[in-house]
Amino acid sequence: MSTTPLAPPRSRDSASTESLYPEGGFTAWATVFGAFLVQFCGFGLTTSFGVFQDFYVREYLRNSSSSAISWIGSVSALLVISVGLVVGRLYDRGHFHLLVYGGSLLQAFSVFMLSLCQRDQLYQIFLAQGIGIGLGAGLVYIPSMAVVSHYFHSPSRRALAMSIVASGSSFGAVVHPIMLNHTLHDPRLGFGGAVRATAGLISGLLALACVLMRPRLPPSRQVPEFWKDVRRFSRDRAYVVATIGMMVYNIAWYFPLFYLQLDATTHGLSTGFSFYSLVIMNASAFIGRLTPPFISSWLGISIPTLVAGTSAGGALVILGMVGLKSVASVVVIAVLYGFFAGAFITLMPPLVAVLTPDLTELGLRMGVSFAFEGIGGLVGPPINGALLTSEFHWWRPALFSGITGLVGFGFFLWTDGIVRKSLKEGR
Repeated sequence: MSTTPLAPPRSRDSASTESLYPEGGFTAWATVFGAFLVQFCGFGLTTSFGVFQDFYVREYLRNSSSSAISWIGSVSALLVISVGLVVGRLYDRGHFHLLVYGGSLLQAFSVFMLSLCQRDQLYQIFLAQGIGIGLGAGLVYIPSMAVVSHYFHSPSRRALAMSIVASGSSFGAVVHPIMLNHTLHDPRLGFGGAVRATAGLISGLLALACVLMRPRLPPSRQVPEFWKDVRRFSRDRAYVVATIGMMVYNIAWYFPLFYLQLDATTHGLSTGFSFYSLVIMNASAFIGRLTPPFISSWLGISIPTLVAGTSAGGALVILGMVGLKSVASVVVIAVLYGFFAGAFITLMPPLVAVLTPDLTELGLRMGVSFAFEGIGGLVGPPINGALLTSEFHWWRPALFSGITGLVGFGFFLWTDGIVRKSLKEGR
């Protein structure tokens, strides 16, 4: 089992094909930048849902509960990663341009449609933001990540390229909240004008991304047999335990992202500061996303160990939200959780890669793992909203999410133990 940091295992003929990769050049880095923009517009907007959660609960959807409103963000987050089960197979068959152009168009159209949704019409916003934006972002997510591997084979170069792409979502989650918090509360724009401004930004950047990203390798001639391969690698104990850990931990992972701004606002902190709580968190997440490759390479820490460490740190910070009362506590929680959450989400693809002995089934394994991970993200925010209630009992969802996060950490620690034992027995 390979433990190469942040790189997928090498296939049997990797040595003969290694020279075919340019490892850089204008087209390669243009593709990386295009994929960065896709993450900026897709996951960047999805993980900024805390701004919408706060605005919907206090102003635009006041007749709906926090739990009902959170379904919008959780379904969107689910679709972004879970449609990969279908998208990955379409990508393997050579439909890169169809997926990228179609997904970008759907995402831009859905944001424009969101601007037309009326006050207290939950179903309209759910269809546009929960279904439309999530599905559009999901169609371009895997193709934009996978196409980068067409240009880089060196583990260090690929790690750098993938880290740059992954950081796009955190950078977007810094820019989008600043823009939305200033425009949503501007009486001259209103909800419709504010969302149309975001739609214009996303449309332009996605159009540029479509122009920049270029596949260079022909589609694979061997497409995995779905059910046959799923049954086979479902007997891989380390992979199954890690997948369960991803699903359980993701139940907790979205709680600070969706609720920190509302939490700060309802605790009487100034509106201006509360608006920037998500910005602080996502700026820290930006740093967290770029850190794992360097920690893994310089300190020699394995990917499963890093995942266990970051999940433990994140879960403990979530438990700390029970005591959130002051500006200082919000800043500390935002900085610490942002770092751990950014590092954790960056480590998910490499974790699956380390647990995959055969490169040809990596895409399918990632699709299955991310689908289960998405289920955790789907149910977590609504449960937190139900525990919160309209009276804002913040200790309940914080305690639930913190304990759930620690359970997820337990599964990752188990995975690390299985990997260590396998390596020891293989010597």
